[in-house]
Amino acid sequence: MTKLMILAALTAVSLGQPATAQTTPAKPAIAVQHRDLDLRTEAGTKSLDRRIWRAVVEVCGSASDFDLQGKNDVRQCRRDTMRVASAEADLVIAGATRSESVRVAAARN
Repeated sequence: MTKLMILAALTAVSLGQPATAQTTPAKPAIAVQHRDLDLRTEAGTKSLDRRIWRAVVEVCGSASDFDLQGKNDVRQCRRDTMRVASAEADLVIAGATRSESVRVAAARN
């Protein structure tokens, strides 16, 4: 996709026409709060994991049951997003910092 946008811009410049700016939409993101959780306990970390999963499902969206490619894209988004969010959560849990939120942003758009 990026190559297509660059190619279109280069073609427009080479033809002497102004290239139109194309902006990509911002990735959806949700801040997962955890100040109320004791991340030093198993119950606290499990609660955080559930909150992160709900945020992942929300930022990755859904696809129609008839859209197989869309379903695959959503599954891949959830896998990638969960991997990134879990790594961030692991850092928060390791430091047991309760003042920072975990940011969940879609890994793919």
